[in-house]
Amino acid sequence: MPLQLKPHLGDRLADPARDRPLFGGWVCSGSPVMAELIAGSGLDWLMIDMEHAPNGLESVLAQLYAASGYDATAIVRVPANDPVHIKQVLDLGAQTIMVPMVSTVAEAEAAARAAHYPPAGIRGVGSALARSARWNRVPGYLENGADHVAVIVQIETPEGVENAEALASVPGIAGVFVGPSDLAASMGLIGQQTHPDVVAAVKRAFAGVTRAGKPVGVNAFDPAAARDYADSGASFVLVGADVAIVARASEKLAQDFIEKRD
Repeated sequence: MPLQLKPHLGDRLADPARDRPLFGGWVCSGSPVMAELIAGSGLDWLMIDMEHAPNGLESVLAQLYAASGYDATAIVRVPANDPVHIKQVLDLGAQTIMVPMVSTVAEAEAAARAAHYPPAGIRGVGSALARSARWNRVPGYLENGADHVAVIVQIETPEGVENAEALASVPGIAGVFVGPSDLAASMGLIGQQTHPDVVAAVKRAFAGVTRAGKPVGVNAFDPAAARDYADSGASFVLVGADVAIVARASEKLAQDFIEKRD
């Protein structure tokens, strides 16, 4: 039976009816229950993380299944700019991937090639055997593969900031995401994501990506920073993580019921 895939994040960002940034939640726990909780929360998107979370292919697949019944768009951040990882995650049915630590045009081109079929890229052909094409139930998946995949590259270094416009201009790249944590560390300001110099660098990256006509996103757990970045042109903003939400909420319970009692 022919099937139609949901819009990926690139489609949603390009929607002319979109009148605000898209806000998302980070799933770091590796739990499909957490993925479903975030997906059903009303947030626009969720990021399933393979770089800093205990995720393998099986757990990512379970989280994609858990999120699939909701309107939120699932992104998978692959652990590295590696064609094998990218191929496997796409075959799981991820339609939007984020590739970390991209600073040069060559690195962005490698990410795009890994995600697209020949002649545009080097992605291996296995869709008949994979969830990506719903086991050949999505008509024309191979011929129209680029329509079903969005590649987001992540800037996390000063070099990436300076190259932002060029990175965003690479064919096959749907958007750019800025990571202030590693950017701060690479600037000698580790742990100071809201330092004025870091914020200024993030906004320089925004300007470069915008000049290229591509959407730009950012990670900002500080509400004031998130609102500022949204007002400064971010099209998609990551505003919280499952493990951080649970950690802070459980600490609040301990404070309310134990520490105050003692």
